[in-house]
Amino acid sequence: MKRILIIDDEVNIGLLLSRFLSKSGFDVKTATSGSTAFEILDSESFNLVLCDFRLEDTDGREILKKIKLKYPRTGVIIITGYSDIKLAVELIKLGAYDYITKPLYPDEILNTINKAIEIQQVLNEEMDNLESVSDGPKNKEFKKQPNEQEDYVVGQSSAAKELMRQIDLVAPTNYSVILMGESGTGKESVAKGIHMKSPRRNHPFVAMDCGSLTKELAGSEFFGHEKGSFTGALYTKIGHFEMANKGTLFLDEVGNLSYEIQAALLRTVQERKVKRIGSTKEIDLDVRIIVATNENLIDAIAKGRFREDLYHRFNEFGIFMPPLREREKDIMTFAEYFLNSANQELDKDLKGFSSEVEDCLLTYPWPGNVRELKNVMRRAVLLSEGDLVQIKALPLEISTHSKVSAFESAMESNSLSGGVIKERKLDLKNTALEAEYETILKVLKEVNFNKTKAAQILNVDRKTLYNKMKAMNLG
Repeated sequence: MKRILIIDDEVNIGLLLSRFLSKSGFDVKTATSGSTAFEILDSESFNLVLCDFRLEDTDGREILKKIKLKYPRTGVIIITGYSDIKLAVELIKLGAYDYITKPLYPDEILNTINKAIEIQQVLNEEMDNLESVSDGPKNKEFKKQPNEQEDYVVGQSSAAKELMRQIDLVAPTNYSVILMGESGTGKESVAKGIHMKSPRRNHPFVAMDCGSLTKELAGSEFFGHEKGSFTGALYTKIGHFEMANKGTLFLDEVGNLSYEIQAALLRTVQERKVKRIGSTKEIDLDVRIIVATNENLIDAIAKGRFREDLYHRFNEFGIFMPPLREREKDIMTFAEYFLNSANQELDKDLKGFSSEVEDCLLTYPWPGNVRELKNVMRRAVLLSEGDLVQIKALPLEISTHSKVSAFESAMESNSLSGGVIKERKLDLKNTALEAEYETILKVLKEVNFNKTKAAQILNVDRKTLYNKMKAMNLG
C-alpha cells in the first residue's frame, strides 16, 4: 500500500483529503505544521508528500528543499490557493513533481498523485541502479562518488594519491576540515567525497557559497528566521545549519564572511546549537563542517579580517588542493573524463585527442584549474567533428600558448646575451621588428587573440595582421 503524508494547517482540508485518499487505497497520515511533519518523516517513510504552500511555521518551498535533501526517494506535490506560474516553475525546478491550485477536484488530485508515485518509483529504481554500479569495480583511471552530479575524479599523480590518502584518513572522523587552494581546483567535489566516505553519507550534504552572501541576508541563510521577525519575513525559513543537521555543511569561500557573521558563526560552532532569528528556542545541532578558501586565512587574521578563534575551530584538519599545473600526470585523466561526460551530454562519440591537442593540454598552465579544463572539453566536443578533438576546437589562448611561450623564451634569451644585444641595438631593422612583435603580442593577449579586434586596435586591416602573425609564427 502506497503511503502519503498530508501537510496542511487547515485541519478540515487535511481531514477531507485524508478520508478521500484512504478510500482510494492509500495509507495516509496528516500533519498541521512543518515541524510536526519532519518528526513524522524522521520516523516513517512515505511515497509522497502532499503539502500546502502556506503554513503557519514555514512554507512549501522550505519543506520541499528539506525533503529533497533528507528524503530524496519521497515525491512532493505542492497545493496552494495562489495561481502563480513563476512560483510553479520555481517549485518544479526545486524538485516538486507538480503544483495544484485550490479549489481541489478529486479526479485531478487522484490522477496527479498516481502519476507522481509512478514517476518517483522509476526515479528510485534509477537510484538503486546507480548505487549498485557505484558499489561495483572502479575504473582504473578515475572514480566518481556515488549519487553525486558533480565531477569527482581521482588522478594518478603523487599529489592525487596524497590527496586521496588524506580524504580516506579524515572522512570517518567528525573533524572540521579546511580545504585550501586556488579557485577551480575542485574543493566542493572533495568536500562531497569526504561526506560520501563518512558515516553521514545518508544524511544531507548542504553547500553554501559565502562569497554571494550579503551582510543583511547571511544571518537568515545560516540560522533561518521566524515569520514576522523582521520586515519582509513573510514566512518561517529553515537555515542551512538546520537543513544540514546530522549531515555535512560545506561553506565555500569562507574568508568572504563579514566579521559580525563570523562572531555569530563561532557561537554556533562552539555550542552546537542554533536559534532562528526572532525565536527563543534553541535547536541542537549535529553537523560536520567543511570550509573552503582560495586565500591565505593566516594573512586575513593578521589584517584583522578573519577571527583567529574561528579559524582554529575550522582547522581541525587542513587539506591543500594542488593546482592542475602541478598534476601533469592527471591532466589527460581529467580531459578523458570530461570528454566522456561531454559526449553523453551532447550525444557525440569522440574517441580521444589528436597528438597536437594532447601537447597543448599538457603544456598549458591552466590558471582556471580543473574547472577551466572541464569547460574547454565541453566546448571542444561541441565544435569537433570526426573521431578526435582537433587543435581548431581549442580556444586560441590554449592552442597558441606553446608558440608564444617558445618565442618569448627565445626573445628573453637573446636579451640576456650581452654581446648579441649590443650588436642588435645597432640594427634598426631588428629593433623595429622586436618592438612590432611585442606590440602585436600584447594586443592579441588583451583581446584573447581575437584577430578582428586586434586589427582594429592596431589600425591595420585583417590581412596585414594575418601576414605579420604568420611571419612571427603567432598564427
